[in-house]
Amino acid sequence: MVRPSLKGQRLVALFLLGFFLLNYPLLNLFASASQVLGIPVLFAYVFAVWALLIGLMALVVEKRSDD
Repeated sequence: MVRPSLKGQRLVALFLLGFFLLNYPLLNLFASASQVLGIPVLFAYVFAVWALLIGLMALVVEKRSDD
């Protein structure tokens, strides 16, 4: 039997986190007419979540030890 790797489990957890953060109910919280530094809040939120997920994926993938 193949033992699932910790790296794979972390990537699945990141996928679920991204799914949750980019799902409709949370996106609707930021869908307002207000702006941050001239950028609509929704766009700033989506970009920040996207950058965070990429950074976390890079940490998980580049880590040398699997367990």
